[in-house]
Amino acid sequence: MSFKKAAVELYVTPAAISHQIHALEGYLGVQLFERLNRGLNLTGLARAALPRISDGFQVLVAGVDLMRAIDGGIMLSVGSGPAFAAKWLVPRLHRFAAANPGIDVHIAASMHAVDGRQAQGHAVDDGDDDYAAVDVEIRFGGGSYPGYTVDKLQPVSLTPVCSPKLLAGEHALRVPKDLLHHTLLHDEALAAQEGNPAWSVWLRQAGATEVNPGRGSHFTHSALALQAAADGLGVALAMDVLAAEDLAAGKLVAPFTLKVPLSLAYYVVSPATRANQPQVAAFRAWLLHEAQPV
Repeated sequence: MSFKKAAVELYVTPAAISHQIHALEGYLGVQLFERLNRGLNLTGLARAALPRISDGFQVLVAGVDLMRAIDGGIMLSVGSGPAFAAKWLVPRLHRFAAANPGIDVHIAASMHAVDGRQAQGHAVDDGDDDYAAVDVEIRFGGGSYPGYTVDKLQPVSLTPVCSPKLLAGEHALRVPKDLLHHTLLHDEALAAQEGNPAWSVWLRQAGATEVNPGRGSHFTHSALALQAAADGLGVALAMDVLAAEDLAAGKLVAPFTLKVPLSLAYYVVSPATRANQPQVAAFRAWLLHEAQPV
């Protein structure tokens, strides 16, 4: 009820406030204030409308606060293959969030993080809006990415995994030739990699040449093959990195000790122009720390 106090709050002159009120009254065609010798009073019309108008301003304030909150945070875009995101990255992500509350992470899971899905050496550019400008990529491949800052995250080996219940019963898995009595689960995403040592290579190194390496069920993603193995549908030849969480939880077991190393590995990849940004550097350092053996 004071043009003077309103002027102080808005950093303008009282005359400017008076002018704006006159203009508003002219626009609305109603009188909002009764001018008194020692102050102001709201008119009956203004008093009746005030609660609704106040509600409207509160909605505007909430919207502006939301924009400021979003703009005040730091968004970090991270690309990864679907299986790696589900089996390795996401279960650990809470630790990064706790240590870096000001950084919001956006995970874009795509098979474009796997070499061979597009031209070698180009980390991300195929018109996929969610994947076109990632700050950090966990890439499965050969490690040669010109124009990018690259660190090796983890080497990869292949080993059979299955449900614990396959270790008991009439055809319990004890030696590799016992695979004759079980369904082989094939990861087609892994099989598509050049030089991939699939079941045929593992069985040959294990001395189980009597087992047909081509039979069994096929899955388009590694996570599907691992889930089928955990459900007792057969034995999957899995990457140890992806199976580690389920092995530690007892959902899967590795019935044999033989592991066949891959020439490919997981790498942390960032555009060289963004690799030293604080949020990017923090996430890269966190990834490398998480990958260290316990």
